[in-house]
Amino acid sequence: MDRDQYQKMMRGNGQLDYEIYLNTEQLLACQKEPEDLCNPDEMQFIIVHQVEELWMKLMATTLLDIDDEMRARNSFKALTLFRRVHICQEMMTQQLSLLETMSPKDYQRIRLLLGNGSGQESPGFRVLLKMPKDLWATYVDVYLEGGKRTVDQVYDTDYRHDDAYMIAEALAEFDEQFQKFRGAHMQLIYRSIGVGANSLKGRPVEILDEGLRYKMFSELWQVRADMTDRWGGTYGKVRDKLDPKSSAKTPPGPH
Repeated sequence: MDRDQYQKMMRGNGQLDYEIYLNTEQLLACQKEPEDLCNPDEMQFIIVHQVEELWMKLMATTLLDIDDEMRARNSFKALTLFRRVHICQEMMTQQLSLLETMSPKDYQRIRLLLGNGSGQESPGFRVLLKMPKDLWATYVDVYLEGGKRTVDQVYDTDYRHDDAYMIAEALAEFDEQFQKFRGAHMQLIYRSIGVGANSLKGRPVEILDEGLRYKMFSELWQVRADMTDRWGGTYGKVRDKLDPKSSAKTPPGPH
């Protein structure tokens, strides 16, 4: 095939309405020219990370809208917007599998061009780490009525499966999807460069490992443990072995 001809077609001419509206001329100029790539895989590496930044920009913008809707207690609208964020998170995690098509040797050539840079410097990643604190403050003000209601009441003692519960679960889903992305990213590190290399000096891996243990909304995870401990105290931490003859009976649920 005529490589030059197809590469020119990929860029377009920037004159059609679609190209003008999406600013494709500038967008498609954000990657290196083919002759400047260190290897063919570098184009993929650049595009995947640029797309991730765009997804994170959309997520952060949507979270700002969610905060406004939560403030107005427009819970249905907030939940719809949360679904958008969750889908973006799922796509971010799925996209990482593209980078697994690179061999470790090919990635090393790209890594040399990154200098000391890492995903920890991503503007989208940094803003998403900062926003949960403000989102939680809004949740407490609106759905917990400034502290008059507790997370325990929402989930257990005054459980009604109401909008306070549904918004809390949407926040928990955001937190969980973020951790799934971090976990997938950690596996990518294992696969592409390993974690025992002396040249990493341990620190980047330590940061990633610490991140896997970080919870954005710790109260939403702690309440589950507290509920389980209470139920365990009621029904016993160790229960009798099931009797096959009575296994069809439905055991009483926690109250």
